[in-house]
Amino acid sequence: MRIDVPYAWPTGREEALALQDRLRPLADHRGPGPSRPRHVAGLDVAYAGDGRGTGDLVAAAVVVVDTATLEVVERATATARTTFPYIPGLFAFREVPVLVEALRALRVTPDLLLCDGHGLAHPRRFGLACHLGVLTGLPTAGVAKTPFTGGYGPAALGSHRGAYADLTDGGETVGRALRTQDGVKPVYVSTGHLVDLPTVTAHVLSMARYRLPETTRQADRLSRDALAAAVAAEGAGRPADTVGG
Repeated sequence: MRIDVPYAWPTGREEALALQDRLRPLADHRGPGPSRPRHVAGLDVAYAGDGRGTGDLVAAAVVVVDTATLEVVERATATARTTFPYIPGLFAFREVPVLVEALRALRVTPDLLLCDGHGLAHPRRFGLACHLGVLTGLPTAGVAKTPFTGGYGPAALGSHRGAYADLTDGGETVGRALRTQDGVKPVYVSTGHLVDLPTVTAHVLSMARYRLPETTRQADRLSRDALAAAVAAEGAGRPADTVGG
């Protein structure tokens, strides 16, 4: 899969904020997006260190799933040491470069990308899913395990599979809390680029055999496996900036 990056990766906060401001108007949240995607990719990143994003060794995973069978079609990983500092709200600049390398290793071009992260549900309205969507030109959305910005009244969210409540921030709807299985914790869905919220909500639900959609569930596991392999490689004296498929 070919991805051209038409700018240099920022190395500091002010550069990153300026690039977010430049790219934000390019994100299209109206969609409608693919109504019947055949291949949907899940993307996730694992960090060394405390595992919460503070480490510099990063492993990215992309898993492409056939929506008809929920079987994996293709996997790709990439590992590297990030040079962008740990700054809440700017995690995309630690994660996008290595995710791009993993995407470049794919032979199949997905119809939809689902990131473990946020899109519009971001304090600056330009989270990881927005950035990847604008960069790749593909329909993209975020499916996160925890909320980042915005809230909803817990009483507004039913306990049954398919129940949802809008996430609002400053009077603006920025995403949805979605119950993917009866009685389990919700996931947090937000648009990134070229897909609207009702469409991506339906796709996430259709691919959820467990709490997480199969795409991001598989990518979460693969990213942790890739990180473990990278840590072992560094322990053996080999560099971490490798790409695998």
